[in-house]
Amino acid sequence: MDEPVAAMCDQLIKAVNVMMDAESSQRYRLEALKFCEEFKEKCPFCVQCGLQLSEKVHSPVIRHFGLQILEHVIKFRWNNMSQQEKVHLKNCAMGLLSNGTTSILEEESHIKDALSRIIVEMIKREWPQQWPDMLKEMETLTSLGDAQTELVLLILLRLVEDVITFQTLPTQRRRDIYLALTQHMDSIFSFLLNILQQHVDDYRRLVSAKAHCRVGVAALNTLAGYIDWVTMVHITHDNCRLLEVLCLLLSEPELQMEAAECLIIAISRKGKLEDRIPLMVLFDDVAMHYIVSSAQSADGQHYSFLKRLCQLLCALGGQLCSLVGSHVEVPTNIDKFMEAFLAFTTHPSQFLKSSTQITWGTFFRHEVLSKDPVIIQMAVRYIRETMTNLVKRGFPSKNDSPSCQYSRVDFDSDEDFNHFFNSFRAQEGEVVRNACRIIPLEAFLISSEWLKYQISQPINTGSTTSKTGEGLCSILSPSAVQWDAMTFFTEGVVGQLFKNVEREKLPVEQGIELLQEVLNYETRDPLILSCVLTNVSSLFPFITYKPQLLPLVLIKLFNAITFEVVEESKAPRTRAVKNVRRHACSSIIKMCRDYPDFILPCFEMLYNHVKKLFANEFLLTQMEKCALMEALVLISNQFKDYNKQEAFLEELLAPVRALWLSEEMSSVLSDPVLFLKYVGADQVLTDPNTEDQFGLNRSRISFCVYTLMGVVKRARWPTDQQEAQAGGFVVGCSSTGAPIHRSPCTAQVLGLLPNLLAFIRTHNCLFLPENVAHLSETFTRVHEVMDVERNLVLGLPQPVLDIYDSPVYKTTLERMQGFFCTLYDNCFHVMGNLGPSLHQDFYTIEGLAEQIIGSMFTNLDSLPDNRLRPFMFHLTFSRVFMKQLVLSCPKEYYESLLCPLLGPLFAYMLQRLNLSWQLVNQRTSQLAHCKNNKVYSIKYIVLSKLEYLFPFNPLLQDIYMTLLTISFNALSWKDTSICHRTASVVCWTLLRQVIGENLQTEAVTWFFTSILKGLQMHGQHEGSLVALTQLALLVYETLRPQYTELRTIVTQIPNVQIEALDQFEQKMLTPSTNKATEKKRKDHFKKLLAGAVGKPLGQQFKKEVHIRNLPALFKKVKPNLKRDLLDLENSETSGLPSLFSPQQDDV
Repeated sequence: MDEPVAAMCDQLIKAVNVMMDAESSQRYRLEALKFCEEFKEKCPFCVQCGLQLSEKVHSPVIRHFGLQILEHVIKFRWNNMSQQEKVHLKNCAMGLLSNGTTSILEEESHIKDALSRIIVEMIKREWPQQWPDMLKEMETLTSLGDAQTELVLLILLRLVEDVITFQTLPTQRRRDIYLALTQHMDSIFSFLLNILQQHVDDYRRLVSAKAHCRVGVAALNTLAGYIDWVTMVHITHDNCRLLEVLCLLLSEPELQMEAAECLIIAISRKGKLEDRIPLMVLFDDVAMHYIVSSAQSADGQHYSFLKRLCQLLCALGGQLCSLVGSHVEVPTNIDKFMEAFLAFTTHPSQFLKSSTQITWGTFFRHEVLSKDPVIIQMAVRYIRETMTNLVKRGFPSKNDSPSCQYSRVDFDSDEDFNHFFNSFRAQEGEVVRNACRIIPLEAFLISSEWLKYQISQPINTGSTTSKTGEGLCSILSPSAVQWDAMTFFTEGVVGQLFKNVEREKLPVEQGIELLQEVLNYETRDPLILSCVLTNVSSLFPFITYKPQLLPLVLIKLFNAITFEVVEESKAPRTRAVKNVRRHACSSIIKMCRDYPDFILPCFEMLYNHVKKLFANEFLLTQMEKCALMEALVLISNQFKDYNKQEAFLEELLAPVRALWLSEEMSSVLSDPVLFLKYVGADQVLTDPNTEDQFGLNRSRISFCVYTLMGVVKRARWPTDQQEAQAGGFVVGCSSTGAPIHRSPCTAQVLGLLPNLLAFIRTHNCLFLPENVAHLSETFTRVHEVMDVERNLVLGLPQPVLDIYDSPVYKTTLERMQGFFCTLYDNCFHVMGNLGPSLHQDFYTIEGLAEQIIGSMFTNLDSLPDNRLRPFMFHLTFSRVFMKQLVLSCPKEYYESLLCPLLGPLFAYMLQRLNLSWQLVNQRTSQLAHCKNNKVYSIKYIVLSKLEYLFPFNPLLQDIYMTLLTISFNALSWKDTSICHRTASVVCWTLLRQVIGENLQTEAVTWFFTSILKGLQMHGQHEGSLVALTQLALLVYETLRPQYTELRTIVTQIPNVQIEALDQFEQKMLTPSTNKATEKKRKDHFKKLLAGAVGKPLGQQFKKEVHIRNLPALFKKVKPNLKRDLLDLENSETSGLPSLFSPQQDDV
């Protein structure tokens, strides 16, 4: 046989060389691969060839292939090999461990890995039953040299990875090996520690230092694989000797990374608190000294080690927070720990700073630690350090900060850093708020000093100035980043001040003085001005102590609303200028919402100023006009007089009513062709610099809808029933005795509603072919998905960071697309708020259901997904149409309003979704369509939760069945997130409502079959598997007694065992409240469904590995409880004590 083996080895060497040769053609490479695979599957002397190819005389590539052959034999032929062949292969493999490798420093790592996997595969099949001396043999191998010691450590690591971490073994074998590992864990840990100690000592004596260092690293890596799951007793054995050794190794540059990793795993262990108490030994002076000194000695070249140390301290802090207060006292040297922890918060690396934030927040929220003097002192220091940390600097492309060199390691681009920093700042802001609960007055003093300092400093634009105007900051200018950080800091501090300090102890004088300084500060820089407005809003609560400042605040905000860098410029406004104006509008709305009684005396001043601004049609945008109107409506709610507020709203809406109800506008809103002509969508524009003559028309329509939306959202009756009654808002009582209110805006809004419904109908008709034909060449793509929406759906990266705040130039098409999309969305916002706002007056509109169907549900077939998706979005969320309609709808209108709306809507969505997913399944659609469909479907699944809003009613039976059809169909759509949400939230909640309604057998079997289809499609994912299995269990247990057909379906699942099914059904008839029994029942049912669970694509064509179970380690003997009671009574040892006698072995 030697000659055939040698010949085959020669062919295999040639084939491997062809595969690995970069010059080989694709054809030859595939032929060589095919030859090698066929050899492994069919050749009778694979073992001989594998052993010969793995000899040291060959190149590493050939040796590795030889070891792969041996591993393949063990994986796929082991069960068919004779005992003699197994012993022979095992002895040869052990021989390879003994002398089949070169020295530890010369041998390739992939050779070591392949050789260790061979041994592990045999261990998984034979240990401990058939190979009881495996551990002793491994220990003997370590005496042969460093190379063998490293291989043994790799074997122990790979074994625990397969058994514990990845769990790639059958359950019984995994339990056997786990039990054997647990029984020998004392000796394993002692062995690992001795190996580590021995080689570390030799390494320190500089005797073959590199080799001993390599073994030390392997020992630490192996320990890391065990520390994660062994009992805490082994980690804390011998007065925490392991932790002591690991702390000492933190000072060894070649071993410190692995030592830190082991410590992190050990300290991060969960479990019983009393078991974790020994970990507090790390707060001793000696251990803390080694941790701190290792951090101090690490420089930029050991940045990765600093990250590990930071993780170590964070884990240690987490354990401290868990144990203090219930099991241990605050450590006496906690100040040393906090100093070391604060050092990482002050490190130049932004990543290290961010890594400490969660732990800081835990300290400041802790019931005991937050009151400790050391933590309180640290909170003050943390607040001061935050002033530096919040300043945005450290961009990878810059060199203006020590953070930059670390950012170049952690981030790929400035955009990546910017995204990270925004998240980091939000996180740090939350920690600052937690700290302010401990030291609110000290934090306010610090923020006051910072704000005053910024006001006193001249503006420094730096080298990156804005292109908008001369002497203006860009977002990276020194003054801009300082103002931005200070503003964010002050906002968080002042907010907590009013929440955590009693009214009598508030620093009112300092706050008013600070507000006056902010109001007196003048700047024409939009970035700085935006920060100033934020500080005005933050400090506004102090104004309640000095109302004389209110006019100054309003003047400041009104000046900002009309802010321009360059007056009467025709260039588009920059993003910074837009932000200033929007910021001012938002501030006014916030003030009027939170302090309406306080601002009410200034209502006339505010109203007159708004009128002056509205006199110039081009001074404000439509959104800004709407914001000011909302503010006025909010204050008018404080009139608490129906007639007065109605008169005001009538006056406020008079311009809108005149424009919206004009004959011209009514025609435009009712006719798609006239609408397109009115907004200029039929015009051909060849010159982009040509002035848009139809922009005014579009702004008028937007103004009407914006205003209507603002009034409907904000106009309310008094919440106090006595005030509502006295003000004339109550018109009667419902059948339940609840008061019926009337809204002061009812008359005006209902007068405008017909044209609004007409416009929605017109918009839906714009997608008909005859109307699309009226679009000019310039606007043929006006109905397509906007770039912003497309990027959001496709998950594309954020746009390039705009440092210089250049004017935002939009094309004519982009402006028209934005107009169509925003206007359509706002119409649904209006419709969504009509129910809560008008309440009874809205639901009593004659023929309301028919009007809504004839408007909003018209021509849905022609709407593309990018329009139907926002339609579904607005039907879904609480602040808009359909859900709000149902929430506020009186029960007496369910039949007349909800049934006519929900029935056709859900039926249509079922049809639409099935068609869309059919296209996806056929792979006829592009990625964008698939992604669009995914989001669209997710919105609909959320919509299905409308059933929460009202209990099942026979009148709604058809609607429920449609919802059930959609929900159970969604289980097999090709989207895991939809399946998981539907299975875990929607399906059972809907189904249990109709269980008592005599469901047809076909429906029940379809429900259960749909769950099995979901398992086939998504069972490969653990989250979906759990949700679907739980759903299947609920359905089976609930409906199986009534519908025997469910058992027939289960019997058709591949590989199901009828005996196991009978056992489950028998247990199902005797339910138990015991949690352990309940878990076994679920596991039992999960095994019954195992044949229906689909495999991932990567596993479908993979050859399965079969590992046979070995004889049980321990044979359970059932006790014989039968006893002749008469003989027992007559015996000399009769009586109750005899039952517990050691001599009664059969009891």
